[in-house]
Amino acid sequence: MAHLQQSGTPVNLSGSGAVSLAAGSLLGFYVNSTTAGTVVLRNGGAAGTAISGTITPAIGWHRFPAYTPAGCYATFANTLDATFFFAAG
Repeated sequence: MAHLQQSGTPVNLSGSGAVSLAAGSLLGFYVNSTTAGTVVLRNGGAAGTAISGTITPAIGWHRFPAYTPAGCYATFANTLDATFFFAAG
């Protein structure tokens, strides 16, 4: 039976930044506030490979299970405050 990761470290961002520098799994993110904000999720740093298109999220929980072997980075546009849940390893 495969192990299902159900918890992760919360990382709050209100601008573009690293969710994690380590390999691991993004579980999802909770949008706390937004004013036409968008996010692009990347494997690696700011110049890493995009693992999503441009997401225009509503306030609330967004499930986004993804393994990022080079760490996870979120690129924001406009106003967005979100808490990402990431499990290293």
